[in-house]
Amino acid sequence: MMNIKEDERLNKLNHSCAHLLAQAVKRLYPQAKFWVGPVIEEGFYYDIDINEDVIKEEDLEKIEREMKKISKDGKRIVRHELTKEEALEQFKDDPYKRDLIERMNEEETVISCYSQGEFTDLCRGPHVETVKELKHFKLLKVSGAYWKGDSKNKMLQRVYGICFETEEDLKKHLEALEDAKERDHRKIGKEMNLFMTHELVGAGMPLWLPNGALIRKQLENYIYEKEQKLGYQHVYTPCVGTVDLYKTSGHWDHYQENMFPSMKVEEEEFVLRPMNCPHHMLVFKNALHSYRDLPIRIGEFATDFRYEASGAVKGLERVRCMCQNDAHLFVTPEQIKEEFKKVVSLILDVYKDFGFQNYKFRLSLRDPEDKEKYFDDDAMWNMAEDKLREVLNELEIDYFEAIGEAAFYGPKLDVEVKPAVGPEVTLSTCQLDFLLPRKFDLSYINNKGEKQVPVVLHRAIYGTFDRFTAFLMEETKGAFPLWLAPTQVNIIPVNHEYHFTYAKEIESLLKAHGIRAEVDDRDEKLSYRMRESQTRKIPYTLILGDKEREEKTISYRLFGHTETKNLEQEKFIELIEMQIQNKTNVIE
Repeated sequence: MMNIKEDERLNKLNHSCAHLLAQAVKRLYPQAKFWVGPVIEEGFYYDIDINEDVIKEEDLEKIEREMKKISKDGKRIVRHELTKEEALEQFKDDPYKRDLIERMNEEETVISCYSQGEFTDLCRGPHVETVKELKHFKLLKVSGAYWKGDSKNKMLQRVYGICFETEEDLKKHLEALEDAKERDHRKIGKEMNLFMTHELVGAGMPLWLPNGALIRKQLENYIYEKEQKLGYQHVYTPCVGTVDLYKTSGHWDHYQENMFPSMKVEEEEFVLRPMNCPHHMLVFKNALHSYRDLPIRIGEFATDFRYEASGAVKGLERVRCMCQNDAHLFVTPEQIKEEFKKVVSLILDVYKDFGFQNYKFRLSLRDPEDKEKYFDDDAMWNMAEDKLREVLNELEIDYFEAIGEAAFYGPKLDVEVKPAVGPEVTLSTCQLDFLLPRKFDLSYINNKGEKQVPVVLHRAIYGTFDRFTAFLMEETKGAFPLWLAPTQVNIIPVNHEYHFTYAKEIESLLKAHGIRAEVDDRDEKLSYRMRESQTRKIPYTLILGDKEREEKTISYRLFGHTETKNLEQEKFIELIEMQIQNKTNVIE
């Protein structure tokens, strides 16, 4: 979907349409007062106070009709300039506008407002010439919003809308919004029983239900097998650490605002861990190492905790408790480029299996002027950043550089993936670190028999299982590829009395081959059970009747298809196993 704020014409249209909304509301609710009505990426909104009255979703159509009436009048939108004193006098009966005016800088000697007919609103502009240009709009929703975003203040009503140049553009946008609703992983998660949240557990603390846990386990198995083949060694470490651990690593100074508060237990002070690198540093330090041992690749599916404001958490996409597909690679300086290449190759291999195509590489660098956020060692940073550039250039990978986006201990490569809806998300990352090994006094014996500090690559291929699963849900609309689907085969006997035994026989046969199958023998019509199988987005639905029982065959229908095909039992199992093994994205 288009970013309205980045398009000059759409920005102006939506800015003006916010005033059109306010004028219509004022006509319908004369007591209404208005706070702010900015343009946002998805259109515009206006925060409104109408005392004890309430704007409901069903009232939006009434407001739209009034907006269209105003638009047809074709009044010009006229700019006026006032001094601060004049503005305060003009809006003396409006506490919201007076607050805005009083908080303006003294340098803002000229204050602008715009009038259209009987309605005047405080605004910097710019606006379209006449309200007649505002024809193709839609009010989308209404919600509550505290004045100034402070829960101690009065709750206002926030009405959202969108405006376009043409009816066709508006129609396309509304269709995209409807598609986004259908793809929302929170909606899919509820419909398919993948995960849940509960206020007793807490905001941002999702509970994975059996179906979701099954998907997550398949993702774990998939990446674990790949990492094992590449020489990774997996560990388990505690999801808490002492405050001293994070003071040693530097996270207490640089990352504390993103961590949960510390808790005292007897004489120690602990904190829920926000990341796993400090623990893995100590795992490396547990034994003596020679240069011949390196690289050492330590991996973990680790549960981490990061503080997010309750208003920012969203399903599995943005959480407070997450599981990272994390690993730390301890290498010699000579091994940096080769190991970094292997990480990039692993990322590309995984993306190929999942069918990801719309992504780009971001080289996140430090801001040399920021001496507080970043460790102050120019030589270290220049060397680290140059190493990553060299690898990307040698692999002929297109990338762009982002100043100020590095971790505090080193530059990193982020992979930004464009989802089916919404802005780009960062899934995979690989960070180069010369600092933490020094802080933990890590060493290995080099080929001269001397102690040397290793270099560490921090990398996560999925990022977190939580966000990765949310991304997959929205990409597929819940129609997971066969190898990931919670139920791969749904078996429907046409008649319980005659076909149930054969259905159970097929179920046992499929399960014996590791295929996730179930029998739907409910006392419902065949057509109803088949429709529900499609609703549940099960890849294969088997329909077993007299013919199938007598001939020992299987009739099946693919998700999203209406054609029914018939195969021998052995051939069907071969088909399923081949598609699972090949991680087939499109069933057929």
